[in-house]
Amino acid sequence: MVEKIIELAKENLSIDGEITATSSFKEDLEVDSLDLMELVMALEDEFNVEIPSEELQNIKTVQDVADYLTSKGVEA
Repeated sequence: MVEKIIELAKENLSIDGEITATSSFKEDLEVDSLDLMELVMALEDEFNVEIPSEELQNIKTVQDVADYLTSKGVEA
């Protein structure tokens, strides 16, 4: 699942550099809130799940996204 999230991040955020499970969206990838919303929409479409905006404050890294999706019953 982490690999798919990284793939979506690279597509939607136009990031050419390396992204890992521990990459922080704000600090490491310099993603602003608008870009993060684009990624969230792509994740929602890809994994058929809704990610409420209140939950975004708890999602800081790629692994946090994977953990959140897993907690919602999404399988890799």
